[in-house]
Amino acid sequence: MRSRHHDIADDLRQQITAGHILPSERLPSEAALANRYRVSTVTLRRALAVLQGEGLVEKIHGKGNFVRRPQRKIMYVGGWGTLDPWTAAEPDLRVTIRSTAVQAQAHLATLLKVPTGSPVVEFTCLSREGVSPHGLARVYIPHDLVPPEALDDATCREAATRFAFLGPPPTTARETVSARFPTPDEASALRIGNASVVLSITRIATDLTGRVIEATLLAFPGDRVDAVFTTDHVIDERQSKG
Repeated sequence: MRSRHHDIADDLRQQITAGHILPSERLPSEAALANRYRVSTVTLRRALAVLQGEGLVEKIHGKGNFVRRPQRKIMYVGGWGTLDPWTAAEPDLRVTIRSTAVQAQAHLATLLKVPTGSPVVEFTCLSREGVSPHGLARVYIPHDLVPPEALDDATCREAATRFAFLGPPPTTARETVSARFPTPDEASALRIGNASVVLSITRIATDLTGRVIEATLLAFPGDRVDAVFTTDHVIDERQSKG
């Protein structure tokens, strides 16, 4: 038997797709909607959760539920890990940046190849178009490699805006890409449902000696990013000598 909350979700979805409820428009309060459909607020919230998971509706704490505007995609350029310069320069795209000192534990210590508890500086960069987040980057740099000017320097801020490298220029960069469900922290920061899919990129940068100088964890809602990786053609020396 079909659940009542699915019927409510279907009705609200039809109103949104038909244009009866416009993008960025606030939905009636949960109490008002529950009264309209003659259901409990628990059932009503289940219906809204379906639409939130589909990306049609987003809940903004303290303000209510809003119809999500169609999102423009941003572009992540692989290889040297950065947002496309044209994308990053979009006037409506804003990046907030904050830094904090942390200790490398478990997974982070493994990524950075440092002893557990080593001092690390975390830079959190969140890109938004209006109030809607587009991408989240957490950049970790060993404390002794953090530039003295940190984010006070215009060059560092510009690099953070593009999700690029904040520390010394690396010799190599390795990126691991996967599609997965968001962590609770990512779902909260990106304002997406727990069942939404994110494009996850783990970027490890090393210097000439092989030391890891930066580890970056990136997460993008799957419907808001294109990731482009370019591979140069490599000629097999054995064939070229044949």
